[in-house]
Amino acid sequence: MKVLHTSDWHLGHTLYGYDRTEEQQSMLNQIKEIIKNEQPDVMVLSGDVYHTSQPSAAVQTMFTEAIVAMHRACPEMTIVVTAGNHDSGSKHEIYQTPWRELKVFAIGNIDKEKLENHIIEVPGKGFVIAVPYAYERNIPERFFQQLLAMVEERNTEGLPVVMMAHTTVEGCNFTGHDLTGPNTVGGVDAVVHDYFGMGYDYLALGHIHHAQFIHDTEHRMRYSGTPLVVSFDEDYEHSISMVIIEKHGAAPQVKEIRINNPHPLVTLPLEGTATWQDAKEMLKDFPKDKPAFIRLNVEVEDFLPAGASEEAQAIAAGKECKVCHINAKRPERERTSGQALTVQELQEISPIEIARRYISNVAGSFDEDMEAMFNEALEAINQENNK
Repeated sequence: MKVLHTSDWHLGHTLYGYDRTEEQQSMLNQIKEIIKNEQPDVMVLSGDVYHTSQPSAAVQTMFTEAIVAMHRACPEMTIVVTAGNHDSGSKHEIYQTPWRELKVFAIGNIDKEKLENHIIEVPGKGFVIAVPYAYERNIPERFFQQLLAMVEERNTEGLPVVMMAHTTVEGCNFTGHDLTGPNTVGGVDAVVHDYFGMGYDYLALGHIHHAQFIHDTEHRMRYSGTPLVVSFDEDYEHSISMVIIEKHGAAPQVKEIRINNPHPLVTLPLEGTATWQDAKEMLKDFPKDKPAFIRLNVEVEDFLPAGASEEAQAIAAGKECKVCHINAKRPERERTSGQALTVQELQEISPIEIARRYISNVAGSFDEDMEAMFNEALEAINQENNK
């Protein structure tokens, strides 16, 4: 079975107020061309189709038109889409019936009554077990293993078994993400490898944006990563994964196919920080005809000069690049636990770190019980926001 594994499209995402429709459309067009050339048996899209649970009509139209175009590029291909923590599960399931005419299966919510709804058979090729994002407490005990057992009973021909999930897995590379706990990304706590049960040939993961295999899993558990960069800290290539599984039990063979961004995210300087004067010179020297979003990393003793943002915008006027953010950083030696933070510093620090600093100033100790209660409250807030 030939599988195109992708996730985390984050359609509708804006960058510091700048629209990114052109980049997102370019990404979708490139995936369509990959499908046309590779002719996969199935495409699995493992969550976070949209950046918000309430995408605009234009963004939803962009998605539906892209799916139709991908179907036309390979009419025999099955498409399986699951909801991520940024998505509204119910929105994904509204058009389940008409989607089926195009061999598109949209799974938005956990169905505890009809487990078979999570199993999609790709005739003569294999099986896909589609599990959308859900808080761990909302997933029935041994849910993944029950699904795998059902597939094992049906899989009399020894066809490949692919499982989809959208979560944080212990041991993954978090580069580009802000941690809200030691192993928590986007309010989603990490789960251990055994959580998914045994019996799948390939686990197509979503949520973490850095493409990677999870170590110690026989190279069967993989994040495809986002095909389009979402933040300046995602300083790595973005791609989709083409996976070939010869038969049930065989090791998956994976090829990364890079997705190019017409408007790359560029940090100046490339490493470390620069003085404000040097940063302005770098911006002046940036090629006039190169489209890009720019972040300036500037070291300051106290604050940026008044009007710094306007000055940067004036320097970039007439260039194809857009200045998004001036990241003012104080020298590490000047930071103390009791020192007031700038607004920019506050935005860079995770909620749990802010809580730790506050407690250390007023009470002196932020123990494990307090941290657990804080993370529980944060999870409840995230769940409410994602409804």
